[in-house]
Amino acid sequence: MKFSNLTVVTLASLTIACISPGMIVTSASPAFAASALDSLDPDKDGTVDLNEAKAAASALFDKLDLDHDGTLDRKELKDRISAEDWKIADPDNDKTISKAEYLAFVEVAFKRANPDNDGTVDAKELKTPAGRALLRLLMK
Repeated sequence: MKFSNLTVVTLASLTIACISPGMIVTSASPAFAASALDSLDPDKDGTVDLNEAKAAASALFDKLDLDHDGTLDRKELKDRISAEDWKIADPDNDKTISKAEYLAFVEVAFKRANPDNDGTVDAKELKTPAGRALLRLLMK
């Protein structure tokens, strides 16, 4: 069976497109969650509490604030916050998020990722969609 170059390129593109969504799942693997947990858990108790999450978020905020104006805009945040969540994260609707607003939103995301309300997020919770959303706010 002969394939034209166009057919081969098309099939390759479709294969990549089908595989790409799985890459998101890979980031939720136990190994990734454990790795994320290691970097976010300075006391090594196997969980991330709100203070640890906010410390990581504060450090990330400073790294993302490329123009050093004390706020993050959509360009600086890239895809870390959905359009729907932007409304929550930017309560004054000024199209930027201050560090205080960012940390307040991290608290919202933390609560979403902590459905058992035990005050900590473990590796299992970090693998959930809410946990992955929290990780986007804490890690580069």
